[in-house]
Amino acid sequence: MKPLNILFVILGLAGLIAVRFLEDKLFYDPFLAYFKNELEGSSFPKFNDTKLILSYLLRFLLNLIFSTIIIQNLFRNKIWTKQAVVLILLIFAIVFPIYLYCIYTNFEIGNLFAFYIRRFVIQPMTLLLIVPIFYYRKQVLTKAS
Repeated sequence: MKPLNILFVILGLAGLIAVRFLEDKLFYDPFLAYFKNELEGSSFPKFNDTKLILSYLLRFLLNLIFSTIIIQNLFRNKIWTKQAVVLILLIFAIVFPIYLYCIYTNFEIGNLFAFYIRRFVIQPMTLLLIVPIFYYRKQVLTKAS
């Protein structure tokens, strides 16, 4: 792997870490405190629908950009990078409406279910699945040739 690619992977990881550590300053999300204090029996938070959805979309977009940088520089394959972006978008398109449903029903399905669905909305969980899959794919293709 070239030094420039390593640098971009590190920058992508730093970007993801920055989004995570600055989440309470960068994004509107009353559910951060709710899930941190859930064990203490905190009440379901009131929230601004539009502000919350836009905040989640912005966070997703930032995570997508940093994840794309990581994938492109790890595998240096534009087709795979496009496939990863499509997969990330697809998973978000499935999970985000489910999470919104959970919010609008005050987590009637269950707090634990909503908590884990939320992870796919606000964290780059799909990246953690894609990297090993693509690494395995690269190994198989290398052995086949």
